[in-house]
Amino acid sequence: MDTRIALIGIIVEELSASAEVNHILHEYSSYIIGRMGLPYKDKGVSIISVVVDAENNVISSLSGKLGMVKGISVKTMYSKSS
Repeated sequence: MDTRIALIGIIVEELSASAEVNHILHEYSSYIIGRMGLPYKDKGVSIISVVVDAENNVISSLSGKLGMVKGISVKTMYSKSS
């Protein structure tokens, strides 16, 4: 099956959710190309960008699991081609 590149943007508004976010990302670590995290202390949030190369169902599953974590916001952007 074809894979796609996707960028998953995560905003952590409740720092207590960080452990669960990291656990979920670890579950999908074989698909992760790169990850960058930025703490924005003035606003009390953390911003995480994750780039993955995976099948659509894997990307959707990862985004869905992250989206269910209380205290975070998630958006996913897909590449146009596979």
